[in-house]
Amino acid sequence: MKIYTQLSEFKKLANAVVTIGTFDGVHFGHQKIIKRLCELAKSSGGETVLLTFFPHPRMIIDPENQDLKMINTVNEKAQILASLGVDHLIITPFTRDFSNLSAEEYIKNILVDAIGTKKIIIGYDHRFGKDRLGNIQTLVENAATHGYEVEEIPEQDINDVAVSSTKIRKALLDGDVALANEYLGYAFSIYGPVIKGDKIGRTIGFPTANIFVSETYKLIPSDGIYAVTVEMGEEKNPETYRGMAYIGQRPTINGMTRNIEVNIFDFDREIYGQNIKMNFLAFLRHDVKFTGLDALKIQLQRDKQDTLAFFEGH
Repeated sequence: MKIYTQLSEFKKLANAVVTIGTFDGVHFGHQKIIKRLCELAKSSGGETVLLTFFPHPRMIIDPENQDLKMINTVNEKAQILASLGVDHLIITPFTRDFSNLSAEEYIKNILVDAIGTKKIIIGYDHRFGKDRLGNIQTLVENAATHGYEVEEIPEQDINDVAVSSTKIRKALLDGDVALANEYLGYAFSIYGPVIKGDKIGRTIGFPTANIFVSETYKLIPSDGIYAVTVEMGEEKNPETYRGMAYIGQRPTINGMTRNIEVNIFDFDREIYGQNIKMNFLAFLRHDVKFTGLDALKIQLQRDKQDTLAFFEGH
């Protein structure tokens, strides 16, 4: 898959089969659309193009609202889309100028002149152009003039897309990673380099790798303990380990910052600076304050047994 971070980098295609959207999560609803996109391209001898936006339009239109968090980072989204067989991913910077393009300018300047759209697959409720005045009807009305065909995504599929992105975010914020994974069709993950912590975990027999997530827009699940798998090393053939993750402010030691850390089972290497991927599989318990490190150690021993029991049952 080829990735373009500016529309100007893209070379117009002779037969582009296009879909548009934020595709946050690239969940099972999105996957239906992409599967159909690939089918259309194959049957017509075309190439698939997915046009998405970053930052998310709401981040630009409503910059004061910092509450919106994304299920995927841009890189995570790109990896998933590549695995689904998309040929070209255009990540268009969403700016005020871009949002001021009229629907007709959007169709002519972007879809037709820049991309070379011959087929577009889009939802009945998709809006585009200045004041979001463009819709599927606008695309249909301009199709003959510009020589492209429009395929509407069924309302049922659109409802899957519209509802489950919101449901996934809510599930993750509630700590219900099992439900989120059911909607996603894969395990929600966090990716980043291992940074140095204060090594308190080592003193009680539970050393942890602290993960730094640089993308401030990345959604982090609810505080608590989770059963996870950890991947490291080669991206295509990673080493995979079981473990239990902790998200929280470490109230037992009066911590001041929110940490993301993982105790990797049967592992004793130094991995500072190395990128690891943590896949969330099950929520074990909420974060609580203990009377001291001894009480915390006893609970962590129970947590490890619960985590191992989860893996044995799955």
